[in-house]
Amino acid sequence: MTAFQRVEQCRQPDQDSGHRFDLERRWAAGLSLGFEARAEVVRGEESKPVTRLAHRKHHGPLRVQRPFYPEGRNGCCHVYLLHPPGGLVSGDELRIEASVGEGAHVLLTTPAAAKLYKADSHGVAWGQHTRLQVANNGILEYLPQETLAFDGSRGEQTTTIELQTGAKCLGWEILALGRPASNLPFVSGHLEQRFRLLMDGRPLWLERQLMDPAHPRFKGHWGQGGATVQATLWVVGLEDESGAIEALREALPANPRWAVTRRRGVLLLRYLGQERNEAWALCQQAWELLRPELTGQPASIPRIWLT
Repeated sequence: MTAFQRVEQCRQPDQDSGHRFDLERRWAAGLSLGFEARAEVVRGEESKPVTRLAHRKHHGPLRVQRPFYPEGRNGCCHVYLLHPPGGLVSGDELRIEASVGEGAHVLLTTPAAAKLYKADSHGVAWGQHTRLQVANNGILEYLPQETLAFDGSRGEQTTTIELQTGAKCLGWEILALGRPASNLPFVSGHLEQRFRLLMDGRPLWLERQLMDPAHPRFKGHWGQGGATVQATLWVVGLEDESGAIEALREALPANPRWAVTRRRGVLLLRYLGQERNEAWALCQQAWELLRPELTGQPASIPRIWLT
């Protein structure tokens, strides 16, 4: 056997570990969560419904900590989605599913910014797919910390939110391209984001966007416009959408980098600029203002954001 043949033999796929050296390489991880509102007996009396993590299943490096109840036992259930590696590399394939039952109230967030690392020499892509379901009278707040895409990263993010009539949802996605502090801009790579928001199976908002520095859209004023940070905040279930929009316009700092609108029962706030901290502050302030209108409860900042 020649030295070349020995190298090629070593490069053959290992079916047990997932190791391989071609475009079919996959490092899979998955997390499935189910939440239910349960009436419980306390001191001989039935209490108000309490949101419990009733179902949890995972494989690979995806976990959750125990649920937290900073708003009181009958308040919102806070859960942190944990991905110990802290970022996605070539071949990673993450799938996250969460189901919020009737009458349950859940806030999902992450302990830190997610990182999308540069693709390997084979250009193998990564994938992250999130599916969230909310039943009638359920409330979901999906508030992950920002995503940082390194130069040369290649992959696809999909987010699907399926609501039943009467469900409420507030969430955001914040993406920062490159590492400007290290003078490492996003000048190569290929990121694709797909978003689907459905009510009873019917689409309310469908969106696909491509971030490729080689595409005219990336620098064109009709597209990305050279911006390195973008954010989208969405809300479904507000009783007074027009009033909420006016409140946002009055409360948030006036600048041309953000705008708010509504369409088919979805309120959308957009940011397009250069400052990650500005985008985060804008979304957090909007959430603090909109949450009482959506849920009847004041905003309760997750402790993990302050560490």
